[in-house]
Formats: sequence, C-alpha cells, structure tokens
Amino acid sequence: MQFKLLHRDKNSNARTGVISTSHGDISTPIFMPVGTAGTVKAVQQRELVEDIQAEIILGNTYHLYLRPGTEILKTSGGLHKFMGWEGPILTDSGGYQVYSLSDNRKIKEEGVAFRSHIDGSKHFFSPENAVDIQREIGADIIMAFDECTPYPCDYRYAMESMKLTHRWLDRCIEHFDKGKALYGYDQTLFPIVQGSTFKDLRKISAEEISERNRFGNAIGGLSVGEPAEMMYEMTELVCDLLPWDKPRYLMGVGTPENILECIALGVDMFDCVMPTRNARNGMLFTSEGIVNIRNEKWKSDLSVIDDAIGSEISGFYTKAYLRHLIMSKEILGAQIASLHNLTFYLWLVRQARDRIENGTFFDWKRQMVEKVTRRL
Repeated sequence: MQFKLLHRDKNSNARTGVISTSHGDISTPIFMPVGTAGTVKAVQQRELVEDIQAEIILGNTYHLYLRPGTEILKTSGGLHKFMGWEGPILTDSGGYQVYSLSDNRKIKEEGVAFRSHIDGSKHFFSPENAVDIQREIGADIIMAFDECTPYPCDYRYAMESMKLTHRWLDRCIEHFDKGKALYGYDQTLFPIVQGSTFKDLRKISAEEISERNRFGNAIGGLSVGEPAEMMYEMTELVCDLLPWDKPRYLMGVGTPENILECIALGVDMFDCVMPTRNARNGMLFTSEGIVNIRNEKWKSDLSVIDDAIGSEISGFYTKAYLRHLIMSKEILGAQIASLHNLTFYLWLVRQARDRIENGTFFDWKRQMVEKVTRRL
C-alpha cells in the first residue's frame, strides 16, 4: 500500500491524495459507504460502482462475525468474493458496536466480553482476535481494537480508557505484524486516537499513535453526541499532530457540513450511516439543502430530486414520485433515496477534491456549508 499526497489548499489544511491498495486506488478526501453486514443497505454492488462511484466501502467486524460468521467468509475467499465487491474494504474493529452494548458487555484488560444482540449468546473480543477476525473478513484496511468513550464522560475515565486503548494497540500491532494475510493481497492496520473531548488526552494519544509509525491513522470517539464545534476543535488538534504524509480517517462522521469542515482541517477519509439511514426515513441531502420528502409541500412537486450532481437517478425521479413511494412504504422509495444520498456524498467529496486542486476550495466550502445546512 502507498499514500501519495497530490495537492494542498493554500487557505486551509485540506489536501488531496491517492491511497493505492491491492483492490484499487482511493482518491482522497473520500467518503466510504457503510456496508454493515456485507451490504450497503438498499444498494446493489453494481449501483455502488456505476451510479454512486464508490471507491471503498466499510464492513462491520462485530456484525459480520456474528452473521454470517467468519467460516463462510473464509470458505468464500473473503468478503470481497462473498459479496461480489472488487474495490477496497475497510473494517472497523467492533469496538464501537461493543461500546454501544453498554448493558451487555464487560470491559477488562484482556478484552471485552459481550452478549450478541441477536440471540444473547456470549462472545469475547480481544485485540488479538479482533485482528484475526478482520484478517478472515479480508479487509484491505484493518482497525485496531479500541474502547470508545461516551459523551460526556469524566476525565479519569477518559484517561484510563485511552491508556487501555494504547495497550490494546500494542497487542494489535504485535499480533498483526507476526501474522499474514490470508487471501494473497496486502492488508494494513490503522491505530485509533482516543481521549474524549479533553485536549491534553487527545494530544497524548495523537503523539503516541504517531510514534507507532503505521501506514495510516484514525480519529475515534467523536460524533458521539458532543457539540459540532467541540468535534472540530478535537479534530484540528489531532490533525496538527498526526504525520502529514499518512492518511487520516475520522470515524463515523457525519453530515455534509461536518465532512466539509473536517476536510478543511486535514481529514482524508470519512464514513457514516447517515446517508442511508436518513434516506430510509425520507431525509434527502441535496446540493441546495436538506429535503424532508415526507412534507406535504413535495406532494405535487414534479421537479427532479437534484439535477446538479450528475446522477441518472437524482436527475430522473421527481420529488412527488419519491414522496409517494416513501409515504406508501414502497421498497423502491428506500432504494431511490439511498442511491441519491450516497451519490450526493460522493459528489460532494469529488467537488472538494476538484476545488482543492484548482485553488478555490476555501470560498467554495463556505458557500456549500451554507447550502447543505439549510432546510428546504
């Protein structure tokens, strides 16, 4: 794997680059559609390539481990072949999902014991088997096992959690480095910066993670309920400390506004369930603002969803038709809305790349933030 920086914005820390993997190149900054259980909800793999133009997707270790299980994935030759996706895949470590099971898990030095949300069965994740599971899934980019702190949390808890994450990281690195990929292509491990919303902890964590000198680095524990300005403050602090020549991944972020602001701070990679989850509930992100397609005002609106983003889907179906489908609970409504939102997100990061490269990003970003945050 390689990461090549191409351009830097003169008025911010935004930059463009290319991550080269065994499954293809990834242009950065990039948004990664979330394929939790081996599928981006309501979207076919062909549509990911042809309509959305996704360059990398995310798989979820916790969910794939529970169902379908790693045995069928190994028999298939990894998740790429199992789901018919030929591009790069990043997997999270399962740490966030275990964090969300606050009533059904117990954290200790060895790892985390938890109960399945499916059938209540008992399981255990350690730094070592979290690496093994991701190896078996076959991800190109593997995340280190970490603890994600809630917001708010007290300083002492955040500090002890960060130290535990660093100890787990060293175990992940040792186990990863002595192992090998199962399917004949390169895999790499990203550490995760933690520290909640405490500046000194974020600084310590970013410096420690930088010292590990891995291929890329992630920023975790944000977008968990803290104010947006606090998220930006922590992201800026960490980006200023992480190595400039390595990709930076801000986990679980976020809205179009969040993505634009954090691109300006120097982030390269994003993922979030928001475009698909909100789509299924009738919320559309467009180049002119946010549309709640359930509102009565769209009932007779025969204009297309969004003709500015160059999408056959968004430039073909009308708002009135999509509203009819959503209100009727037709499956096609969720499909069209999901395709549109993901296409918009990928359009937005492509626009950002173009603007960084031609030197107009800073002013364009300010104008786009105003547009994408207004309710239509």
